[in-house]
Amino acid sequence: MRVEMLIVPDCPNGPVLKERLTLALAGRTDVELTEHVIDDQTEARRRGMHGSPTLLVDGRDPFAAPGTPASVSCRLYRGADGRIGGAPPVEELRRVLGAPTTGSADRAAGRAGQGRLAPIEGGLRAVQQAVLRAFATTGAPPEQDELESASEPFAVPAAQVLAELAAEDFLTLDDTGRVQAAYPFSATATEHVVQIADGPRAWAMCAIDALGIPVMLGADAVITFTDPVTGGPVRVEFTGGRTTWQPASAVVYYGARAGNGPAAAVCCGYLRFFTSRATAERWTGRQADLSGTVLEQAEAQRLGADIFGPLLTPPAE
Repeated sequence: MRVEMLIVPDCPNGPVLKERLTLALAGRTDVELTEHVIDDQTEARRRGMHGSPTLLVDGRDPFAAPGTPASVSCRLYRGADGRIGGAPPVEELRRVLGAPTTGSADRAAGRAGQGRLAPIEGGLRAVQQAVLRAFATTGAPPEQDELESASEPFAVPAAQVLAELAAEDFLTLDDTGRVQAAYPFSATATEHVVQIADGPRAWAMCAIDALGIPVMLGADAVITFTDPVTGGPVRVEFTGGRTTWQPASAVVYYGARAGNGPAAAVCCGYLRFFTSRATAERWTGRQADLSGTVLEQAEAQRLGADIFGPLLTPPAE
């Protein structure tokens, strides 16, 4: 299957569609995914682009009504629940791509297919990025004055912005309103330890989050984890753009419990490293009401990079 993304330069919904496609296609090897940047109407007409972003499956736009004109304007999609967004929901992408479901992990990890990059409006992205930068440089959430500085240009109190970010599952707060986690980081110790080169030791919320941190920061890092079945170590080292896994048989289980809720509650405890596919399957066999899939190393890395790689990208001018 040939899947193409057509976007205009700096399209804010391009990364959203790419993340949702990654979630919809996790585990598949029969799909060739390419991305094309279109900057004029003539090229849009030639390519079959009906607004940015456009998805083509084997040359056909499955979301465009017959007769829809070519366009380089911003495109909006309406989901089955009536909500309008800048890209089709993951379940709709699975439907048109004929992709299998992997349970509620996709809904939680990808915020129901809406992505982890907060909107620019209302200071949401500015505060989200301030929180992420604090974790990246100190291993801990920012102080209140840093949050107020980030939200001040938008004339909104930092506490209000944090509450909105928490409501949309970009981060979680404790009972005092302090940041408890900001995907991919955790403010408290987890099993997924990420030592950032020339930086702090950080804790990731899950295996996919851990794999996303070096890409998001453009930094070398070492991830360590202990297989819950064998007690054996798993180590993933990012050095100069290359990644080394130890042991070479290591995999990631990508799963979630049934039900709704924030990723921290529904799936973060079930996105884990294992020393081998056999130990992953042995562990999942002991869990009740768990659905998901085993991801090979390249698949897990791609998912982490696509979800978290864009989070610190400056907004387009």
